Amino acid sequence: MLEMILNNIPQREPFLFIENVVEQSENSITTSKKLTGEEDFFRGHFPGRPVFPGVLMCEAVFQTGALLMALKGQSAGNNKTAVVSRIQNAKFKNMAKPGDLMLITVDFVETLANASFMKGKITANGKTVMSIEFAATLVENGDV
Repeated sequence: MLEMILNNIPQREPFLFIENVVEQSENSITTSKKLTGEEDFFRGHFPGRPVFPGVLMCEAVFQTGALLMALKGQSAGNNKTAVVSRIQNAKFKNMAKPGDLMLITVDFVETLANASFMKGKITANGKTVMSIEFAATLVENGDV
């Protein structure tokens, strides 16, 4: 599964925040990321009480959205990359910590012009950790 992800989005370690595709349909995808506690950002966020940073949660959702766009054929083979162009209604409800398996779900809402509008959420331990609405726009690879 990791190879399929790497073939469809440009992010790489240490900035890759999805590991597996758990489930997918035409308009929805769920990926996962196991937080081991060995990730470097845990050393400073917060020492002694590590928490997965909210901004990186957003990035995990955005990477999952870019993967959904690629699997829908919106960026694959056309020399374009999905970049975030709008973020709305980000809500952080619980924390994700070392040892948690995060499930990252993105649902496609609509496409207007060259922007895809999506909704995403992360769950861990059966609880919603965060939710967000966002748009991604396709740009030429040379412009990224």
